[in-house]
Amino acid sequence: MKNIVVILAALSCIGFLTSARLPENGPLPATRPGKSNTTTSAPAPPPIPEQKPESGKPETPPVTEDSPKSSAIPEKQGPKLPSQQTLEEQHLTIAAESDAEHSECVRELQNLGVVFKDISRIDDGNGCGIDKPIKVSEVLPGITIKPDAVFRCPVALALARWMKESVIPAARIAAPDQGNIIGVNQASSYICRLRNGAETGKVSEHARGNAIDVASFSFEKGKDIAVQPRREDSTLIGAFQRTVSAAGCLFFTTVLDPESDAAHETHFHLDVLERKGGYRYCH
Repeated sequence: MKNIVVILAALSCIGFLTSARLPENGPLPATRPGKSNTTTSAPAPPPIPEQKPESGKPETPPVTEDSPKSSAIPEKQGPKLPSQQTLEEQHLTIAAESDAEHSECVRELQNLGVVFKDISRIDDGNGCGIDKPIKVSEVLPGITIKPDAVFRCPVALALARWMKESVIPAARIAAPDQGNIIGVNQASSYICRLRNGAETGKVSEHARGNAIDVASFSFEKGKDIAVQPRREDSTLIGAFQRTVSAAGCLFFTTVLDPESDAAHETHFHLDVLERKGGYRYCH
């Protein structure tokens, strides 16, 4: 009887196995790392949330080489420095001169024997000009200025005093055999330009009628004494030039000589620019 039960149980299992069928296709093996599975696709990565812009600051798209030029934000340019400005960009004006001060200056020129004449107001635009210009032909009696010089009266007055108090006495000591000074040769008086003829920068005092450039002195006898580098000149002529250059600062507010820079190697630059506190620049 026990054997019959065992046989029946075995027959039951065989019937179950024969009635159940296996699937035609079995499960695919998992893809090894580094190899793609052609029949299945990997799940899409989860989306990365966008970063929230900082509070109060709008988000600006990045600018790349392929971005259109219009997307770039142009840099703001500040105002030009005075050293970068042309004469036209400086919007200068001609300084008005006091009638009373001009009349007093003219009387002093007449007392010194300066030969000059008043000429019409000069206005060359861009602030170049002189309100009350004069043209000088003799800086002192018997001492011509060549060519005639045009500037403001204070320049003529400083020039006459410098010649009388410094240049003439020094020349008598340094060059006694050449006789009296009979002429001053000037390289520039009034001219509309920037300093040293540059294209940008500060306006020249020549453009305001405040300056004169002295190139040489003429004598009754002998050659002219030219203004040139004489720092190492141990002669009396060298001493003469250094003396009158230093003395020029007693009468002018600016004195630039050949030792100043390359732009002044052939002349004295003398001007009457007014500075705060009466400051003078002499080199």
